[in-house]
Amino acid sequence: MARIDFPEEVKLLIAHLKRLPGVGPKSAERIAVWLIARDGGFSDDLAKAIMLSGEVIKDCRICGFFESSVIGCELCADLQRDTTMICVVEQPTDVLPLERTGAFKGSYHCLGGRIAPLDDIAPEDLRIDSLVSRIAGGCVSEVILGVGSDVEGEATANYLAELLATGFPDLTVTRLAQGLPAGGGLDNADELTLYRALDGRRRL
Repeated sequence: MARIDFPEEVKLLIAHLKRLPGVGPKSAERIAVWLIARDGGFSDDLAKAIMLSGEVIKDCRICGFFESSVIGCELCADLQRDTTMICVVEQPTDVLPLERTGAFKGSYHCLGGRIAPLDDIAPEDLRIDSLVSRIAGGCVSEVILGVGSDVEGEATANYLAELLATGFPDLTVTRLAQGLPAGGGLDNADELTLYRALDGRRRL
């Protein structure tokens, strides 16, 4: 007797869901079945939202944060920000928890990742050249390294600190210090922890 399985269309949906970060095979099956059980309007709205975000949202060519083709990059368009300070983070999503603290009024630079030799991610794969260009072309007095405190994050921070110290000897380079747990990233820290980390940053 043939073994019963999901229809091919459902298996295709599950296969795509499994490609999402943090979604395993069982979770993908549950989500797929849940979506199928909903009315068609929800699935249509979800599909439209995904397509719209893919068409409208891209990385800002200056800071690397989310940029809408309709309103542009809100960070770069904010004239109230202190452009003499740049906080360097790994991903655009790292900007949001820092912003929620209300402690930082400067600008940001999203690297698009971190140096990770085991994953074949080298410095040239990150947005480091554009960071150097921003510093060289502006009046930046301080760069805050807000990358994670795990092994890859520390390697990235050390690389950037050495690079910036060599290229810009008068530039102050600081590092988020107090509050961030060893081996953790910004996405797992609460607002108070991030506030203390910003307030207690140290010079490298």
